[in-house]
Amino acid sequence: MNTDPNQGRLLANRYELSELVGEGAMGRVYRAKDTILGGVTVAVKFLAQALLSDNMRDRFEREATISALLGEKSIHVVRVKDYGVDENNAPFYVMEFLAGESINELISYQPMPLQKFLTLSRHVCLGLESAHQGIYFNDELCHIIHRDIKPSNIIVVQDPTLGEVAKILDFGIAKLIQASANQTQSFMGTLAYCSPEQMEGKELDSRSDIYSLGIMMYEMLTMDMPLLPQNSSFGGWYQAHHNFQPEPFSARLNLPQELQDLVFSCLAKERDERPQSAREILEALELIEQKSLSGTTNPSLNDRPAEAKVAKVDTTLDRTLGGESIDDRTLNAETSVTEICLQTPWPKDKPVRKIVFAQLVDTPLGEAPVLCVMLDQEEIYQRISSTRYNQFLYLGNPYPMLLWITLLYNSEYGAKWLPCYLDLKSNKGQQIARALAEKGKYRILFYGLDEPKQCQHIASSVINGRNRKMLQQWANLSQVTRSVGDAQMAKQVLKQELDKLKTKILAKVKASKLTDVNAGES
Repeated sequence: MNTDPNQGRLLANRYELSELVGEGAMGRVYRAKDTILGGVTVAVKFLAQALLSDNMRDRFEREATISALLGEKSIHVVRVKDYGVDENNAPFYVMEFLAGESINELISYQPMPLQKFLTLSRHVCLGLESAHQGIYFNDELCHIIHRDIKPSNIIVVQDPTLGEVAKILDFGIAKLIQASANQTQSFMGTLAYCSPEQMEGKELDSRSDIYSLGIMMYEMLTMDMPLLPQNSSFGGWYQAHHNFQPEPFSARLNLPQELQDLVFSCLAKERDERPQSAREILEALELIEQKSLSGTTNPSLNDRPAEAKVAKVDTTLDRTLGGESIDDRTLNAETSVTEICLQTPWPKDKPVRKIVFAQLVDTPLGEAPVLCVMLDQEEIYQRISSTRYNQFLYLGNPYPMLLWITLLYNSEYGAKWLPCYLDLKSNKGQQIARALAEKGKYRILFYGLDEPKQCQHIASSVINGRNRKMLQQWANLSQVTRSVGDAQMAKQVLKQELDKLKTKILAKVKASKLTDVNAGES
């Protein structure tokens, strides 16, 4: 007999709750259907009633919004889609539903193979790096600390393109709960993974997450905890984190000494002695991986059946995606295309102002075409949930020129046109046009005027098959077309054509229920 009143409940007149899929100290998680989006499966998390207070409810919207923005920035953070407070004043938030296993489940029966450990640890570091660098919210840069990194908060899913991907759960929620606690309950976190400064109730920074990450990495590699208290009380764990030293890795594991050194550095009692950023850990992991793959560090590791299986999967993925053979070592060592794009800086030769331009970004899967856009920070957030439209206009005479049109539209803020001209007589223009035809999609990289060095947000847009063929044809035709005018003249003609089409394009986008729309004109 069903005694859970939430099962079958329609939450916020939108989310139909089905079964309970998880429960912990911070709340309960339900599988649900988003009835507005045609029954898409989502996860709904209610925060535990014992943790609720007026102060916490006041902070909930801010923390949930920041978490949602972070999920847009990194694919290694679980995306928060919605949030709210139900009729009983219980805060909830809605996440993407992930069909995968936690790291806790993956290491239940055996230590994690080295190659898999390196890949998943890199993913976690990339997610942490995005959070620690900060998110702009109401014109304020908010540096986010997780405060509860542990194996059960990392979910590993199978992505059809990228293979195994690790995602971090519950960003912002630990801080939210901690801020609502009273003096006798001021500590929040999981005792076994807490940094010494967290147990002391000190102000935390990113190095606290690095300590927790070190404990988790030790456990992933050995199935053991690096520190064990004399008893499981707060006092016992306080003594362990402050006074005990981790046991060296067992020799039977055949793990590189450099890896033990890295993990132990993360576990330093003093935060100044730990790696000072997730980027430092990423760089160390890359060096360890390079040595392992080259056979200079414990060659016997490559004989493990589980790792051989991973390498085989990666090789298949490589050949399916690219058509070109990518060296397995390179594919394993690199991060996803999206994460590489997020790290792409604003070019030094471009002015810091509201402009749009195209470029190619080197990735393990080839050169990726991207559209770089600089906007006010507020406008970036306004455009995060916009419908995306793309279209291409080609002019052969008087000069071969392509107008690459991207439109961002939402009902609240209207239309934002992002026109970009490609000179198809230039090598760069040719390369970008051919990359668009080959890849069949592109990414839009948003940069803020106030923080131009770091990409703030990424959106993507798919190019339909007809346009891909036309782009290839236009690139070929432009190579043999003789120019009878100049590039500026061609741009002016294309601009006039776009002005004529804007009303028609807007009507099409408004009528569409899709989030990504495209068309083709020549």
